[in-house]
Amino acid sequence: MGTRQIEFVIAASPPSRLDKALSRDVPAEATLSRTRLARLIEAGGVSINGVVVTDAKAKVAEDAQVLITVEEAEESHIGPEDIPLAVVFEDDDLIVVNKPAGMVVHPAPGSPNGTLVNALLHHCGADLSGVGGVKRPGIVHRIDKETSGLLVVAKSDAAHQGLAAQFEAHTVERYYQALCYGVPEASDPRLRGIRGASFEAGNILRMTTQLARHKTDRQRQAVLFEGGRHAVTRARIVEPFGVPPVVTLIECWLETGRTHQIRVHMAHAGHGLLGDPTYGGKRKLPAKALSIEAAQAIRDFPRQALHAAVLGFEHPVSGEHLRFEAPIPSDMSDLIDLLRRPAAQ
Repeated sequence: MGTRQIEFVIAASPPSRLDKALSRDVPAEATLSRTRLARLIEAGGVSINGVVVTDAKAKVAEDAQVLITVEEAEESHIGPEDIPLAVVFEDDDLIVVNKPAGMVVHPAPGSPNGTLVNALLHHCGADLSGVGGVKRPGIVHRIDKETSGLLVVAKSDAAHQGLAAQFEAHTVERYYQALCYGVPEASDPRLRGIRGASFEAGNILRMTTQLARHKTDRQRQAVLFEGGRHAVTRARIVEPFGVPPVVTLIECWLETGRTHQIRVHMAHAGHGLLGDPTYGGKRKLPAKALSIEAAQAIRDFPRQALHAAVLGFEHPVSGEHLRFEAPIPSDMSDLIDLLRRPAAQ
């Protein structure tokens, strides 16, 4: 693996943190996001006045000499695979795809192939940003394996840096459609008593917590109120189902983008997603609230009922505002059709 070195000087009035100062002053052609810089600091790839600094929160003075050593991405040994892709948009810098449920975004233990990256390598060839490293070329953000919907992937390093900065600044527009148990409405006194839950005008549920890996189950995320990473999810009711209502189609949007965020927040609120084996659980629904077919379809639904329906961002190279929508997939729409059927009296 080769390396490249980037040298520059900290300008006047630097921010209080090293990672922020580097992000402000690093040459644009280096295509290093603040997140990447923080990782380089932690890995010992940043020297200030000849001394390696590994604390991203360290202070740095004006006129300090900075040397950053960056390992170039290795040529990927992940094989291209001729897997169909639903391409929504593509140009020289990025590609937007509608990922099906069941597809892993990038190779990992247990999922060495059949991933979105394998499909992209076949579709794009060498035209994927190397910033993400060998196993994650071009990947700027992820959605879970069993979540369907829109995902943007960088083809150029400049696009990768620009998109990563927008995700870090939480300026990317992301709306999801989901089916949850119960009805998350402001009139529910139980919901108003849950820590982290509040309501905004228009009966919009706002969940505000910290999220971190679960202490004993590393595959799960846990709600915290100290430590962890700040997370904010909003949700509004689109359509309730049942008499009385026992399931709801909701629209969720993210102020932050943490692992499993919607799934964890809705479960914490007591409104876990249908089909979610990790957080949603199985619910015993009132016998006559739904049709027999709908109740059985809920029990049989094989994944979390979550779809990334809207993705909007500023094109990182042209500056054009882009916004894409993906229709709800057939498995969820079929379930919704059943939920709309009246229960037998």
